[in-house]
Amino acid sequence: MNNLMINLKANKKVIGHTSDAYYRQGQFKGPAMEPVKSEQALLKSFCASQGLPDHYISTAESYFLPLAEEINELSKQKPTLLVGINGCQGGGKSTLAALLEAALTEIYGKTVANLSIDDFYHTQSYRKELAAKIHPLFQTRGVPGTHDIELLQHTLSTLTLNQKNIAIPRFNKASDDRHSQKNWDRINGPADIIVLEGWCIGVTKQTSAALLKPINTLEQKEDPQGIWRNKINMHIDDEYTSLFSNIDHLLMLKAPSFQCVYDWRQNQEDKLRQANTEARNNNSGVMDNTELTRFIEHYQRLTEHMLCFLPQQANVVFELNIQHQIIGRKDNGNQ
Repeated sequence: MNNLMINLKANKKVIGHTSDAYYRQGQFKGPAMEPVKSEQALLKSFCASQGLPDHYISTAESYFLPLAEEINELSKQKPTLLVGINGCQGGGKSTLAALLEAALTEIYGKTVANLSIDDFYHTQSYRKELAAKIHPLFQTRGVPGTHDIELLQHTLSTLTLNQKNIAIPRFNKASDDRHSQKNWDRINGPADIIVLEGWCIGVTKQTSAALLKPINTLEQKEDPQGIWRNKINMHIDDEYTSLFSNIDHLLMLKAPSFQCVYDWRQNQEDKLRQANTEARNNNSGVMDNTELTRFIEHYQRLTEHMLCFLPQQANVVFELNIQHQIIGRKDNGNQ
């Protein structure tokens, strides 16, 4: 049994401080706030801070506040509850994680640590080593094998302890490298609830037969022998399976199809381009259609794999339509 599992079972709850994706700007996190007077006030404040449309409030009232209540009840069963959120790029997982943090903190008075697996990418220099030693495609962050799982496991384990000033790594996507440690978030443990979100949370390995044929242009041209995709599968079967086995409650925001992933990411790039133009910044960090297609193809295999298999494995699945709207909820119970 690893240290994280031991700590999750043995740790005693002491209310400390909360990580704050709701207000998160890389600063020290203050104590959990007093409960707000109404859920409506919380939602209005949250939507304003996130720049969300008004109709998000009705979605949150129908689906996400009841979910927060359920998670609060589950958290009473163990000292630290680990909640996983799976969702494709642009699917709303980071927003959901931030809302759950705000609701659980402000309504239920919980100590919540909100983590993204994106903040645990290997450094750029280490990924260059992977690219040189194993396969050039490991230079691009994202797929299993490009995360520092040891650091993530250590962080999760530390968050179960009655320890102050716990460092939460942060990754700078603009520079494609970790922020310096002085810019990492700091929170006090132990956390009552840890929320871990990411596009590959809960992913399982593929069969050997599924890996034989390339599924897109990237794999055909840059991984014809399957070295990259087989190595990814090995990582999933090893450290990622071990990591995800610690998740107590897995949520999934299920996109209608992989095509939606591309379209949603394209919308993100368009908004970034517009924001840069309005701010008179250059668009050097914005991908054109060709660059975006190649980038998204890194994620295609596992995204399609998860869309097929994860809905049967997650505890709660929210079905999305092409407009990002929830059209249904499926419960698989506490498996």
